[in-house]
Amino acid sequence: MPVQDESAALVALLRNGRRPWQLYANLVEEAGSAIAVLERECGEQASLFGDPMREQIARAAAEIEAWSAEGMRLLTVLDPGFPENLRGVHDRPPLVFAAGRLEPGDARSVAVVGARMASARGLGAARSIAEQLVARGFTVVSGLAAGIDTAAHTSALACGGRTVGVIGTGLTRSYPPENAALQRRIAGEGAVISQFWPDAPPSRRSFPMRNAVMSGLTLATVVVEASHTSGSRMQARLALAHGRPVFLVATLLEHDWAREFSRRPGTHVVARAEEITAIVERLTSTGELVA
Repeated sequence: MPVQDESAALVALLRNGRRPWQLYANLVEEAGSAIAVLERECGEQASLFGDPMREQIARAAAEIEAWSAEGMRLLTVLDPGFPENLRGVHDRPPLVFAAGRLEPGDARSVAVVGARMASARGLGAARSIAEQLVARGFTVVSGLAAGIDTAAHTSALACGGRTVGVIGTGLTRSYPPENAALQRRIAGEGAVISQFWPDAPPSRRSFPMRNAVMSGLTLATVVVEASHTSGSRMQARLALAHGRPVFLVATLLEHDWAREFSRRPGTHVVARAEEITAIVERLTSTGELVA
């Protein structure tokens, strides 16, 4: 079968199968082929895979062609273009969709995240951090949410730097809707990534999954402002589980959760943006991080 059928076979697996998506990432990588896993699943779960495998692959290939016509590129764990940092984490998704252009240099990236209802102090800190990251040649990654995320993205763009948005919906949607224009701009000048089907709406479950991908995609996570219920706090936990450093802006220590996190190995409390790039560059130079 043609090479493109591997991507179509993975889409068919995810459309029809009942296993967790993360498990399919493992199965496909272990087999070195989504077609081989699909063949096995068709035998084991015949009631789910009622159509012949060739028909399933053809339908999935038509979907991929339609997505491509809309400017969305599908990258699976078997593709050379799948982000290398993300490939290295245990909970990687089996595929991502990308609008725009991912570049090899985006492996040198740092996530900047925080509260949607951000203070003026927090917004200023996010902008300063993004400016410093761009000045040192890092790609700024954030989640295209209101508040801190928006400040980080817009600051990176204003500096002429690279920024990548990782979203908790499909690529044909924007959340919040007010950031639709920003999402289009990032796709035009950088890239927007989603692990969800292109028409997937936002959900309570999708945003924590988005945080896991954002952590896996980057060398480190910076939390600017966040309450104890924030998704940014969850991303800090995920980043430590991925073996990636976490930076807490010093003003966060007014929260109990941040003081507790500050005592964990791999967590750094910083007062200046320059501290972040200095530590990430040191860790990268010693080979402790992925990129």
